[in-house]
Amino acid sequence: MQHRKLATVCTTTMIAAAAFAGTSAFAQDAQISDGVVRVGFIEDMSGVYADITGMGAVTAAQMAVEEFGGSVLGMPVEIVSADHQNKPDIAGAIARKWFDEDKVDAILDVASSSPALSVLAIAREKEKILTLSSPGSLRITNEDCGPYVVHWAYDTHAIAHSTSKALVEQGFDSWYFVVADYAFGHSLEKDTSEVVKAAGGEVLGSTRLPVGTTDFASALLTAQSSGAEVVALANAGSDAINSIKQAAQFGLTQAGQKLATLAGFINDVHGLGLEQAQGLTVTEASYWDLNDETRAWSQRFFEEMNAMPNMLQTGTYSSVLHYLRAVEAAGTDETEAVMSKMREMAVNDVFYKNGTIREDGRMMHDMYLFEVKKPEESKGQWDYYKLLATVPAEEAFQPLDKSACSLVSN
Repeated sequence: MQHRKLATVCTTTMIAAAAFAGTSAFAQDAQISDGVVRVGFIEDMSGVYADITGMGAVTAAQMAVEEFGGSVLGMPVEIVSADHQNKPDIAGAIARKWFDEDKVDAILDVASSSPALSVLAIAREKEKILTLSSPGSLRITNEDCGPYVVHWAYDTHAIAHSTSKALVEQGFDSWYFVVADYAFGHSLEKDTSEVVKAAGGEVLGSTRLPVGTTDFASALLTAQSSGAEVVALANAGSDAINSIKQAAQFGLTQAGQKLATLAGFINDVHGLGLEQAQGLTVTEASYWDLNDETRAWSQRFFEEMNAMPNMLQTGTYSSVLHYLRAVEAAGTDETEAVMSKMREMAVNDVFYKNGTIREDGRMMHDMYLFEVKKPEESKGQWDYYKLLATVPAEEAFQPLDKSACSLVSN
């Protein structure tokens, strides 16, 4: 288990101390437990999701703290981070230690659905705030929802419905799935299958493979022989990159099948190159090149990470900024008061506009449907997407009347 503090924590503390010396009585009356607002991030630092979560998510969180001024209510904001090694038991143990011993006030991201669900159970038991941008499982706002849990950037329903609906409308109505065998992959397969079937299409089969699989040959050959018009990849990170590369080697698209990545990220496109990735349909909650504001923020991120941010990382930035604003508005870091302010206040930042937190814990915001550019369409490195459609929040996310969350009155 890795447990580390960012090198910038000391700098942040000094900024806060200088601010504290001149604060008003309001700051002195504020109720901040142990004099520090401490937030944690349990990420994949070395595994298959390291490029799309990892230090990129922690860096985005740090940028939010710096944007906020390094302190809240005259008290320092401290970031702690850890590597869960894609193991739910390690993630749960980290969360329990942080809450019980290390005085962490909130955990504001956990990479990957299975570790996130483990941490969710601990946070619910300890009545601590948990925001999640990296995992996609719909369980987070359904059967595993909680009063202090917010699902931020995306979920499997949003990406499945946006991507599969677009393809079905184009006439691709027979599907075969290659699935990462854990909560995220299962949820993605289920949600996409429902869209396909509801539109009159059919699912011809699926193959489930462990996370970290390097050989997709058997699964892809089975998908190829099924005759499905769409081979849908319900995986992410290096799993997605490896399966796309091997699909190209087997000539899936050359033979007329459509390859759909249901959880694609700009990092995947960068890793593949436009020659292999061109034409892929991708749904994301943000894109670095949408406007001047997103470009400026992303350039600062690039200087730290040598990569442009994806929606998991911008979601982490957004949730940290919103949490700090709620602490300031509440005058305390006490869970109930802060959560009340988080639900009351609109989410507004560089990437997420007019967002709201629904009673099931879903942060509602628009999603974007992109197509990966052809090499000749790109103006340079990281210029990879062209916008096909903006999907309104109400269309992207699961309707509240379909929720299985115990907090929802149906």
